[in-house]
Amino acid sequence: MTIEELQTAAEQAIADGDFDKAEELIEQIKNFQETGASDKRSDEDNFEKADEDKKDDDEKEKEEQRSEKQMEQRSTKQTDKGEKRKMAEKVLDQQGTEDVELRALNTFIRSKGEEKRDGLTTVGAEAVIPVERLTTPQKQPENVVDLRDYVEKIPVTTSSGSYPVLLKNKGVMISVEELEKNPELAKPKFKKVSWEVVTYRGFVAISQESIDDSDVDLAALVSGDIKSQERNTANAEISKVLKTATAKTLTSIDDLKDLINVEVDTAYSISVIASQSFFNAVDKLKDKDGRYLLQQDITSASGYKLLGKPIAIIADDVIGSKAKDQVAFIGDSKAFAKYFDRKQVSVRWQDNDVYGQVLAAAARLDVESADTDAGYYATLAIPEEGK
Repeated sequence: MTIEELQTAAEQAIADGDFDKAEELIEQIKNFQETGASDKRSDEDNFEKADEDKKDDDEKEKEEQRSEKQMEQRSTKQTDKGEKRKMAEKVLDQQGTEDVELRALNTFIRSKGEEKRDGLTTVGAEAVIPVERLTTPQKQPENVVDLRDYVEKIPVTTSSGSYPVLLKNKGVMISVEELEKNPELAKPKFKKVSWEVVTYRGFVAISQESIDDSDVDLAALVSGDIKSQERNTANAEISKVLKTATAKTLTSIDDLKDLINVEVDTAYSISVIASQSFFNAVDKLKDKDGRYLLQQDITSASGYKLLGKPIAIIADDVIGSKAKDQVAFIGDSKAFAKYFDRKQVSVRWQDNDVYGQVLAAAARLDVESADTDAGYYATLAIPEEGK
């Protein structure tokens, strides 16, 4: 077979999923190219030796250019071979890296933690759930807004500590005459934010019969459920901190504009984290010219902006306390709240006293307020006639 036929056969084997055959064909291609390159280099050496005295400077320059081109071609072919071999060894399918991670986690679950495949991220002896799978499509739809994206996430390596926050300095420099003594400038002020991580953990019991007999994708089921609970826990803890912001009651559209335009310093990156009821209420508000306050914006997570500020929507009973609460945090949430991450959510097998296994999960974190001037916790109370 020619090298072109070997390459075609190898690509077909990869497409058919026959990676053993593909690896053999790739090895044949490698040998074919190395043999051809060796013969070619030998001929070139003999030719150069026979005509060495007759070549002039121009011919030598041309030969060097040809050699450089040949080296580039060999390097390109070798890179292509490496990529194909890498594909065969990792057995990647068309769904990409995410499926490799899930297959690795599935193997970890079925082997009760004894077998670890490529693609599995571990922390110590524990397996980290793939981040990409947040929900299982077959389940009831759920809100997948992750408030960790709206606060500053700080990895920590100890169970407690303090985090310094440099407060805004309003001091100004003083003008002095020539050769006069320098006056003392205002000293920077720091606020220490103390944090102490809390452990959140639990388990999911899986019968041995389910592991042995079920066709359900255990990796997707377990990772989806645990990641949902981890996200819900983080959202609840972050919401508790956002609710501690200075309270404001908005009784008119002008109150809302004053809060965004004046009361929150323009130096902050202002956004709105609103309950569904708050969003629903402002979605109906119009200014004096009959224009809606909400504007469509594809760059915002919700698809809308409120008075030019991005708005995120979360459940009433998360950012609020009960259904129908028209509340929102308005300000710079990253400056206001800090998420101290001690450990990612992880899973490990635990023995159980029944015929089955218990998959334990744990996460360690803390959320604290930092710059309390960065935002407000607003309650919308615009009367019907004001709408």
